[in-house]
Amino acid sequence: MMMAGYFTQQPLTSRQHILPRRLEIAGIPRVGNIAGAVGVVHQEVQLAGKVAAADPVHIPQVGMIHTAMNEFCRLYPEYTATPTSVCSAMSQGYIGYDLQNAIRTELLNRGIYKPVSTVLTQVTVDPYDEAFYHPTKIIGRVMTEEEAEAEEKKGNHTVKQGDGYRRIVAAPKPMDIVEIDAIRALSDADQVVIACGGGGIPVLEQDNNLKGASAVIEKDLAAGRLAELLDADQLIILTSVEHVCLNYGTANEQPLDEMTVEEAKQYMDEGQFEEGTMLPKIQAAIDYIGNSAVRSVLIANLEEALDGVSGLKGTLIHK
Repeated sequence: MMMAGYFTQQPLTSRQHILPRRLEIAGIPRVGNIAGAVGVVHQEVQLAGKVAAADPVHIPQVGMIHTAMNEFCRLYPEYTATPTSVCSAMSQGYIGYDLQNAIRTELLNRGIYKPVSTVLTQVTVDPYDEAFYHPTKIIGRVMTEEEAEAEEKKGNHTVKQGDGYRRIVAAPKPMDIVEIDAIRALSDADQVVIACGGGGIPVLEQDNNLKGASAVIEKDLAAGRLAELLDADQLIILTSVEHVCLNYGTANEQPLDEMTVEEAKQYMDEGQFEEGTMLPKIQAAIDYIGNSAVRSVLIANLEEALDGVSGLKGTLIHK
């Protein structure tokens, strides 16, 4: 499954879009679907608009790189192990490369001439975030008990899964985006900007230094934070479902065309949204909208991006 979203900075006249996405488990990004969504919306809704795309890399990509680098160091111990934050940066780079080229091609095919850039993005997190005390995100390969014990001795966390063990890392909330000024400048220059890949590279501020954290950041929350810092009017999250639903996957499933922030909070308290899928999207919407009477969030299907933007499909969340 992939998810995407974008936001508008100025109502209807000058659009700025953000595109977070989730990749397939196999590790091959459905880049064409994303590029197509950007192209059709950009062409049909606002030719003169600006686009800022967030490229959240799903955990399997970071885990895939982490596993590959760790295996290399196991075979060649004279090499230094690769930190999780560096794996996240590598993931941002290779997927951003694929995505920016696909978007560039799609726009050119539609007669839209805009530069497309990928910004390697760092996101600061709180070292005292509760998530660091309760890591939940699984990365890397299956380990033996002896290998898991070695990881624990390094200060890492592991969890038993099936017949083996897996490493787990924290998922702290995003605080600030280090490269926000660069992203804003490129966007103001009418470029398509791919940013906040994988939710951003999590870093800790230590005086004038930025130190990579062994963590991953929830992509929806990072997209909402980016939209907030750019003062966008709307955040659009494109995913694999047509609507947000109550009682999802049951005989009593109820699709929602719209809901208020207060209703979203109530449904969250009722446990209507699954953790790791729809819940972070709803949380991002609530955090982003805040008390604003202007901001809104649209959650719709990636394959039906234009219908979603046109108000024909999807779920609109507002104050």
